[in-house]
Amino acid sequence: MYRNKTNRLMPLFMAICVVVGILIGTFYANHFSGNRLNIINTSGNKLNNLLHIIDDQYVDTVNMNDLVEKAMPQILSELDPHSVYISSKDVQSANDDLSSSFSGVGIEFTIRQDTIHVQNVISNGPAEKAGVIAGDKIVSIDDKPFVGKIVTTTESMRRLKGPKDTKVKLGLLGYKAKKVRYVTVTRGEIPQKSISATYMLDSKTGYIKIKKFAENTYPELLISLAQLSQNNLQNLVIDLRGNLGGYMASAVQIANEFLPKNRLIVYMEGRRSPRQDFMSDGKGSYQHIPLVILIDEASASSSEIVSGAIQDNDRGTIIGRRSFGKGLVQKPLSFRDGSMIRLTTARYYTPSGRCIQKPYSSGADKDYEDDLLNRYQSGEYFSQDSIKHSGKKYHTKNGRIVYGGGGITPDIFVPEDTLGITSYYKEAAISGLILQFAFEYTDENRAKLTELGNYNAITKHLTKQNIVDKFATYADKNGLKRRNLMIKKSHKLLERYIVSRIVYNILDENAWTQYLNQDDPTVSKAMDIFRKNAAFPKNTDRKN
Repeated sequence: MYRNKTNRLMPLFMAICVVVGILIGTFYANHFSGNRLNIINTSGNKLNNLLHIIDDQYVDTVNMNDLVEKAMPQILSELDPHSVYISSKDVQSANDDLSSSFSGVGIEFTIRQDTIHVQNVISNGPAEKAGVIAGDKIVSIDDKPFVGKIVTTTESMRRLKGPKDTKVKLGLLGYKAKKVRYVTVTRGEIPQKSISATYMLDSKTGYIKIKKFAENTYPELLISLAQLSQNNLQNLVIDLRGNLGGYMASAVQIANEFLPKNRLIVYMEGRRSPRQDFMSDGKGSYQHIPLVILIDEASASSSEIVSGAIQDNDRGTIIGRRSFGKGLVQKPLSFRDGSMIRLTTARYYTPSGRCIQKPYSSGADKDYEDDLLNRYQSGEYFSQDSIKHSGKKYHTKNGRIVYGGGGITPDIFVPEDTLGITSYYKEAAISGLILQFAFEYTDENRAKLTELGNYNAITKHLTKQNIVDKFATYADKNGLKRRNLMIKKSHKLLERYIVSRIVYNILDENAWTQYLNQDDPTVSKAMDIFRKNAAFPKNTDRKN
């Protein structure tokens, strides 16, 4: 009797065990799977189901990891233009861009004719100590030839970078040398500067060029300010043109240096990110210095945080052209294999409440990608009246009108200078021929140019060398047909570009920037503002 009852209940026991097993399995899969794919067959998990089906039933063998690697960027691109996936092999490089240093050999190079050419050698760095000099060509790395199609920027960086104190053997071919010489370089920590120029524009006005917002930018700024203060600093220009951004924390620190206590610098807020305000603490040492910020269409993200904070607090004057318009905050999230995503989790807002993120659509948004080109074609770079704002009006602390929805519009507009631009000049610049000529000219005349010592002496020397004509002859031999009328019209621009690159090759970014700023209309406009004592905007509406 007992055995028969047990036999009758056995199917029920088995069914209960199966259901309990499924429930337990589902619970653990849902709550403890981490970043691993969950292939439970539910309607809400189509992507996981698809990968499972492909892996299980597709006609050919599929590398599932490779498939996922290719799918990740596409999925994130459907969200917004700035959520990105970074593979494990690219994470280190991505992080190095904004770190204070990286481990390497200490050279700046360019790739020409499938060969690494050493452009500059960092003073007292590993390469200089080993005997590498500017003008050398690297033809082998660790006794293996390194020339030809394999020579790309990515591959070159991969081979030259490495852990501190490791060694790399370089085969070098000096300028006009016929025999390769070999040196062994012990890699070391190479500092990365985020401030590329610091100098006095005149007896009272200091200039600082910030090219990115990295983890060391604020300490660098304090050093630059101290250096300028020793030279009677009374007015300050901070140049953020071409600065695509970086760490938000660095931008907040820098804005704080110039603002009185309890001023809102920026706030950020998202669907799952409660509003977070960043306020000035009143400890900045330069709260009262007349200040001008320079921006252009390539000033983005952290550059817009700084310029927005200064503008909305009426703390200084913004000069240039409308900035890029990136107001989305990305949070880094890592996976177990070392890869990571930078996911947009919030928007940031300037003190007046502006979100300066320009409009975008989900998915592949060609209008967003082509925005800068569209601005150029619409005439925005040349006329202030062509600026189109997509956002509503806001007001600064003193009641001036500012706009959101697409970058920071400057208080004073400076159009792009197109005087002297011809199709010949454009092709010479875009083709890279000017850079190639400047590099070869530098190599041929390195001893003489180095002896001259400073950019003023180098400039005076080069203007006597008929440098534009020499370039035109070189370009003609390398595929750019000589156009004498166009060359005459573009002579000033050609000479400026060529001389600037030779100055850069011989000296550094600081000298290069000083040379270019001599006749820069945006810098000139900043100087006008200081002469008029108008660096602090008054309570009047701006014309936009």
